[in-house]
Formats: sequence, structure tokens, C-alpha cells
Amino acid sequence: MAGFGAKAYSKLGLETDVISGEPHRLILMLFDGALLSIQKGKSHLAAQRIAEKCQVLTTAIEIVDMGLLASIDPRHDPEFAARLTSLYRYVAMRLLQGNVRNDVQALDEAAKILGDLRAAWLQIAPGGPKAADAAAPRRPVETTVSPARRAISAYQA
Repeated sequence: MAGFGAKAYSKLGLETDVISGEPHRLILMLFDGALLSIQKGKSHLAAQRIAEKCQVLTTAIEIVDMGLLASIDPRHDPEFAARLTSLYRYVAMRLLQGNVRNDVQALDEAAKILGDLRAAWLQIAPGGPKAADAAAPRRPVETTVSPARRAISAYQA
């Protein structure tokens, strides 16, 4: 029963973060949730727990499709929004392929892209990267091209 209390408390903490969270932090939470789901999916796959793998990878796909993709606002920069939309759709497709085909490389590719986008998102955090996530490694930021644009450009061929 103690596990239930801890789980309920953890869920309450997450709900409080979401309700009171600022938009930038909420996007980081989506990235973190998707990356954690991918990691769990790979663990379940390695242990041949197929039902659990499907469940957590479906969660990752939903986070990308209904969270990250839905957060894009094309009013500010339609071209950038279109490129980011394409990238998120590609990630969702790779997650689906990884899930259906038990393809670890597809899952690794999706995690790499999401990790790079998360790092770029940290760089543009209000108050700087330390304010958003003190544990994240800092990367140099070019002044002419935003980190998010660099991350997207790196994956478009």
C-alpha cells in the first residue's frame, strides 16, 4: 500500500507542475516524458515484455503527436513551424516503426532527435538554460541561428 501513496503523491506533484507550469517548462516535461517512455520501451523489448513495450511506446507516440506537435504555433514563423511539424511527424513514424518492428535503431534515432530538440529548447529558456534545467549540459549558442533551427536543419536532408 505504501507504493500506492508514493505513486499518488508523485502524480499530484506532476499535476501541480502542469497546472502551475510555465509553457517552456511544460514542453521540457513533454520531451522528458517521451524520452523516458522510449528508454522504458527499449528495456521492455530487451526483456521480451511485448505488451509493456507497446504501452510505453504508444505513450511516447502520443506525447509527440498530441503534446509536442500540438504545441507548435505557426503564427510566429510559418516556415519554421512547418519544418518542426515534419520533424515531429518523422519522429512519431520512427517510434511506430520501432514499436511494430521491434527496431531498436528506430527507437534510438527518435530518442536522438528528441534529445537534440530538448537541448535546443533548453538554450532558449527564459532566464537561460540553468533556469530551465540546471542538470542539462550547456552548448554554445550561435547568435545568427537559433538552436532549435540548427537541430531541425541537422535532420532535414
